Amino acid sequence: MRQTMIRRRQLLSMGAGTALLSALPGLSRAAGEKILIGYWPIAAGLPFYVALEKGYFKEVGLDVEGVKFASPSQIVEAMVAGRIHGSANGTASAALALGEITSPNLFKIICSNPSNEQYVLDEFLVPMDSKATAIKDLKGARVACGPGIQNVVLTKIILEKNGLGDIKPIELPVGQHVPALVAGQIDAVYTLEPSGTIGRVKGQSKVLETGVISKYVLDDAKAPWFGGTAALVTTLIKERPEDVKKFLAAYAKGVDFVRKNPDASRPSLDRFTSIDASIAKDVPIANFVMYDEFTPSDIAAFQKYFDVFTERKIFTQKVDVKSLLFGA
Repeated sequence: MRQTMIRRRQLLSMGAGTALLSALPGLSRAAGEKILIGYWPIAAGLPFYVALEKGYFKEVGLDVEGVKFASPSQIVEAMVAGRIHGSANGTASAALALGEITSPNLFKIICSNPSNEQYVLDEFLVPMDSKATAIKDLKGARVACGPGIQNVVLTKIILEKNGLGDIKPIELPVGQHVPALVAGQIDAVYTLEPSGTIGRVKGQSKVLETGVISKYVLDDAKAPWFGGTAALVTTLIKERPEDVKKFLAAYAKGVDFVRKNPDASRPSLDRFTSIDASIAKDVPIANFVMYDEFTPSDIAAFQKYFDVFTERKIFTQKVDVKSLLFGA
């Protein structure tokens, strides 16, 4: 009982907003009722945004609604509390894993969005007038990151690998990253797209390095970092199997559209993220892997990432990626 309470508090400490959760309606178990999917407004959620805007869920007879959250941690807490049915791509995989530890058999992975130096999602930004040319140049700097345990731990590892282990990351909402750089409140930030594109196009910040998780955490700049994941809660999977089949088909259609039509997909970012249509054309697109497309090497890379959190005792137990895939 005590261990369960500790894990619960750990999940809450990731930034979950209990007031927001209590405002959400309870979930209906009836087939055909609305399906609520939590999303964090970053570029990686594009397949879900596209599926909603193009009516793919409606085409299969589903009423799906996206619920915006300020952090991935809030999404996971809402899943644990039974307030939403799942997460869109871009939701921190480590936050989901902590939810699984807190509430075993909580979810199944339906899609993930690996990134690296080719498929850019993660990056370090600095102000336009910064003299830093690499992360190692940030000695004594005020470094920020997104909210939640995944962002904080990853930022710490990156800084440590660059000899900057004494810097304590400052948690800030992603939408504040570029403004905080411009205002001189911070000297650098570990962030996710579309922050880098917004800052670059507007001449407010510049990219110091991209693909930093693959390079510094996975020790291979080309390795796929499965940092974001779309998932469905197991209660929905068990109670509404036919609706889940329809949902997966519609979500896969969104993924397929993004893959084949990246330019035509980008306008959806205008509605769901802080980036407007005039800048959307420049936003890099992450890679996407559906649950039935994972290769053994994908699973191995995903597992290596989770093991980092186990080694650092953020996870109180090993989390097996393969067992979390839908259909496993």
